[in-house]
Amino acid sequence: QAQLVESGGGLVESGGSLTLSCAASGIIFVLTTMGWYRQAPGNERELVASINPSGSVYSADSVKGRFTISRDNAKKTISLQMNSLKPEDTAVYYCSGKRRGFADYWGQGTQVTVSS
Repeated sequence: QAQLVESGGGLVESGGSLTLSCAASGIIFVLTTMGWYRQAPGNERELVASINPSGSVYSADSVKGRFTISRDNAKKTISLQMNSLKPEDTAVYYCSGKRRGFADYWGQGTQVTVSS
């Protein structure tokens, strides 16, 4: 059974840093593009960053230069290093996995709150 478990959310002041982690199980991790989405109240869920099995990275314009996604195929984990956090980064962050021919995988979400 596929399972993605996030950790590392919390409350931080504007300008601060947080690192989110996601541990995957029950999936063929090395064939799965992993990513982080976020959803703020009243907003649609949006893609923040993704990393494919080869390590190619996509980052949304709103987080470029501030957030860094990485993956460890041996440990089946991904991380999102978030620096220079802004109040507008406040959202529930979701770990996701996408593999062609399979339904998307989702974690339960972790709250990130940035105070001004």
